[in-house]
Amino acid sequence: MPWKFIVRYIARRHGFLDPINLLSQLQRFIQPSEVNEPVELLRAGALMHARGLINNRVIQHNLDWVWPYWIERQFDPRDTSFIPRAFSITHINLSHRNWTAIGLPNYPNLPIVDPRGLLTPFIDGWSIDCWLVTQSGRTLLPSRAKSVEQKVHFDDELSIHTIIDDGTLSLHSQARVVFEKGKVLCQMDIEGSADEPAWIVVALRPYNPEGVSFIDQVRLHTMRNQWLIDDTYRVEFSPQVDRHHICNYQNGDVYIHLNNRVDEQQGECDIGMLTAAAMFKLECNDNPSKVSVKIPLQQGSAGDQVHGHHLYCEPWHTHLQSASVLKLPQASFQSLYDIALKTLLLHSSDDIYPGPYTYKRFWFRDAVFIIHALLCAGLTKRAEQAIDRFSSRQDLSGYFHSQEGEWDSNGQVLWILQRYCQLTNQVPKPQWLKMIKKGADWIIKKRISDASNVIHNGLLPAGFSAEHLGPNNYYYWDNFWGIAGLQAAAKLFALIGKTRLSQTYQQAAKDFEDCVTKSISNTATKLGRQAIPAAPTRRLDAGAIGSLALAYPAQLCAEDDSRALDSCEFLLEYCCVNHGFFQDMTHSGINPYLTLHIAQVLMRAGDVRYQDLMQRVADLASSTGQWPEAIHPRTGGGCMGDGQHVWAAAEWILMLRNCFVREEKDCLVIGAGISQQWLASQQTLSFGPAATSFGPVSISVEPQLNQSEGKTLQYIIRWQGSWFGKAPRIEVRLPGQEVINPILGVNDVTCEYQV
Repeated sequence: MPWKFIVRYIARRHGFLDPINLLSQLQRFIQPSEVNEPVELLRAGALMHARGLINNRVIQHNLDWVWPYWIERQFDPRDTSFIPRAFSITHINLSHRNWTAIGLPNYPNLPIVDPRGLLTPFIDGWSIDCWLVTQSGRTLLPSRAKSVEQKVHFDDELSIHTIIDDGTLSLHSQARVVFEKGKVLCQMDIEGSADEPAWIVVALRPYNPEGVSFIDQVRLHTMRNQWLIDDTYRVEFSPQVDRHHICNYQNGDVYIHLNNRVDEQQGECDIGMLTAAAMFKLECNDNPSKVSVKIPLQQGSAGDQVHGHHLYCEPWHTHLQSASVLKLPQASFQSLYDIALKTLLLHSSDDIYPGPYTYKRFWFRDAVFIIHALLCAGLTKRAEQAIDRFSSRQDLSGYFHSQEGEWDSNGQVLWILQRYCQLTNQVPKPQWLKMIKKGADWIIKKRISDASNVIHNGLLPAGFSAEHLGPNNYYYWDNFWGIAGLQAAAKLFALIGKTRLSQTYQQAAKDFEDCVTKSISNTATKLGRQAIPAAPTRRLDAGAIGSLALAYPAQLCAEDDSRALDSCEFLLEYCCVNHGFFQDMTHSGINPYLTLHIAQVLMRAGDVRYQDLMQRVADLASSTGQWPEAIHPRTGGGCMGDGQHVWAAAEWILMLRNCFVREEKDCLVIGAGISQQWLASQQTLSFGPAATSFGPVSISVEPQLNQSEGKTLQYIIRWQGSWFGKAPRIEVRLPGQEVINPILGVNDVTCEYQV
């Protein structure tokens, strides 16, 4: 069939641009590749913009509704978050993509809470909000409140507290997931107080932090103690509902009908925008009224008990027993580390997910960084559980497939397998060997051979790579990971005595590295500086952030490699906003996790500017200790990706671990990131036990005031290792001070710091 002719004819007849010619023009902007764009990303983008189309149809025509926080801000022309909508076909959350997951350490379903306490129990589903309405008509609406206090609590459960108080009215909601009588429940406890008779309103909302999510019908039980939503989900109340109202789309939001005298028991909306309000009396006295809302998290029959329920009973401290413990005087850094550990546990119970909502799907790239943080923090079982799943995602050719057309995954998988064996002092499992060989062979076969083009010769083909680097190209990011993967395969086979195979992969890695080095050298000549662009044919731009993989985490170069350091200089000078790396491509926001990549390279080189970057990332965290993937430079809210980015949490753990201890070939480096601010606090610092390739080690820094000098602080740096073999060579490298090489067998050194 002459498809192109037919498509062109129909398009032109109806006055459209020729789509065939348009696609042809678009193709000219990218390097030729076997995959133009991963179908997985196209699918995800289509879903997001489908919702954006619905948002377009609903929100701007119904601004008298009570909407979630991001809409109240982004659609308000008086707010800094305002975005004009003139030619925008889809309306998407681009200003406040922030939320926090709640859950149990071994349960995969994760409800989320937005910055104003809006609770979304099921992924991509409807939400529960709570309001306060007085008898005289005054209201307290969290999404419209000027200021709200929100924080995360950890006793032996994870809960999000949201507090709104305007002086006369107050609301305090607590959202958590509990295991109760064989069921996993999402629970919201609400306290309200007012200076006049009022109502606590539990509102059913047909939206979530991404936008509209349909509700077709709701029914209040005859006992007035629960909703049945779409004949599937139950929401249980205590005490019983005093008043109840329901509204369909034609009649507007239930919010504007709260004073109706008619009490509706059930309702339907053929558009799917049903709203409902369960109202509870609040007397005017000093004792706040309380309402409890419970939502069984099993889909279908809410009465079914959970299989394997004993796993969900295990408290948080049981899962954290093996985790590295950090002790810092800087409260924000300490809190962010503790929360990051729990974030990693929440998102690794089933598979590794880089987020609880938008990114609740698997990518090898994100998974490898998250697994590395799990390993370095001592959460080895979680890491091993995830690695064991990798083989199921390897196709017959040896390609580790999470998204088609991304060539970094094979190198990353082999690298993390070798790191696992390093950090646990184990040989690769027998069932991993076939996976390792196929993965390494795939890298070798995938490289292109084009002797006429020295820039591309020997590199991996043009691919989509990490989507934040730009359109298809011969990304150095992919190639650095390919080299690291082949080196890892060589080491893994050496561990089991497969010398010939090990040498084969070591030589393949060397050949690969030589080709990449030649390509970079030619690029440097063209650019007139050492900084490495994202790809050979690219000028220097924000995509150069991917080329830092050479130094971190792959460590394919020396600590003072001029190419890596000049790349950092370029990024710091041209690609940072307020001390945070700003990714112009796709993300168009400040990236906490990529900012920490720059910080890691600087710290490795002994450049104290890493401290400013760490501080900036800490300042960008939400009040619940989370980072979205990218942050709006003016609103401080998320503008891209998941509102809780687990890769960012992983990078925070890795950054603090490396501040205390890291490996450099045959050397253990201690204290390279221990800042003078921490030392000046005159408090004990510690971290451990930290997994290293030499064995687990615990580090402490204990100050001792030298009374004779008065202004000189002495501190003792101690380390205690359970070495796999002989004790490694150790260097103590405190920022701004001379390197100390303790005698082999010595477990502490005394240093001085001028106060």
